[in-house]
Amino acid sequence: MALKIRLQRHGASHRPFYRMVVTEATARRDGRFVEVLGTYEPQAKRGEDELKLKLDRVDYWHSVGAKPTDTAASLIRKARRVAPAEAAPVEAAPAVAAVAGAAPAGAAPAGATASEV
Repeated sequence: MALKIRLQRHGASHRPFYRMVVTEATARRDGRFVEVLGTYEPQAKRGEDELKLKLDRVDYWHSVGAKPTDTAASLIRKARRVAPAEAAPVEAAPAVAAVAGAAPAGAAPAGATASEV
């Protein structure tokens, strides 16, 4: 069973939408598939909506012998270029230091039970 990573075309006329799938090489273009790896929408309004791929699953299927088509390989390379920029750590907002022993507003004093309040 030879596996391929390729695109399935969906969407309306003149408004294409593609799914990147793992499928048997002999299956029809929009036919049976093993797994959906992501989506590609070339006419997306926002750039981040254009290409969404599960790169960990792409790596898995590549490791077990699935061969991407030329177009799929091009989109995978594009996704890998974009992924490190999105994974860059964002500077965390400074945390508010809690004062030791200070109770939040409306809380019962330390050691008080519900019946005493």
